[in-house]
Amino acid sequence: NRTMIKRTFFEKGIGYASELALQNVRDLYKILQWNLENDIYFYRLSSDIIPWASEYEMEELPDYNQILAACLKAGNFAREHGMRLTSHPGPFNKLASPKERVFQLTYKDLKVHGDLFDMIGLPRTPYAKLNIHVGAAYGDKPFALDNFCRNFERLPENVRSRLTVENDDKTSLYSTLELYEGVYKRIGIPIVFDYHHHMLHPGGQTEQEALELALSTWGDIKPVVHYAESRSIEHNNPKIKPQAHSDMIRNPFDDYGNEFDVMIEAKHKELALLEYRDIMNKQRIAV
Repeated sequence: NRTMIKRTFFEKGIGYASELALQNVRDLYKILQWNLENDIYFYRLSSDIIPWASEYEMEELPDYNQILAACLKAGNFAREHGMRLTSHPGPFNKLASPKERVFQLTYKDLKVHGDLFDMIGLPRTPYAKLNIHVGAAYGDKPFALDNFCRNFERLPENVRSRLTVENDDKTSLYSTLELYEGVYKRIGIPIVFDYHHHMLHPGGQTEQEALELALSTWGDIKPVVHYAESRSIEHNNPKIKPQAHSDMIRNPFDDYGNEFDVMIEAKHKELALLEYRDIMNKQRIAV
């Protein structure tokens, strides 16, 4: 996506942001066409489609009507071809923060995502998920989870209806079980299970137990899971943090007989997916 640094935004203003946004949403249609040609029906939208959108209201964009039309064109194409579109707002979104300023910044960013999804015409359900992490523990996990749940209730409906939460890759943060007990049981939002994160922070559960606990939170919506591999292992370099994602992925994972949509997380993105598909097809595993 075309974006800009903050200094450029303040120098060139909302008019330039509008030009970039229009180009980006038009490119989204082209991306979805390419995905269809390559049998890819699950796609994560960038969080930078509308540059610096937290600094203004969408309707203030000079090209708003054209942007809206381009969004609807992309959304109609996705719907016509059975494509699932989701997003993963950045790690600076911290609903658990005790600081009101941090919540307000999180509110703005998540609202931008919710508004964009509305413009595209995506359903207000976790099928079009906006996936985040709790974000921090602040030395007191119950306190942080309580903040997360209370602040969730303050979000706009077009965010609340789509929000999901993901298990973490550090023991100082949240396992699938902790999210189930501290978030799902209270506010009912689905849990996105991440295989790689679970390997690093199993939280006392086996992979199958954690996966199926997360899947149980999705109701009648097809669940989403994340799959990644360690860059440290890929490059045979123990100095690389184990949390870092590999460039490519090459190993099968176990679905334990369950059905869900899988988001592949790898540095080389679609190239990694296409190579992985080839590898799995040779092993007669459908991807």
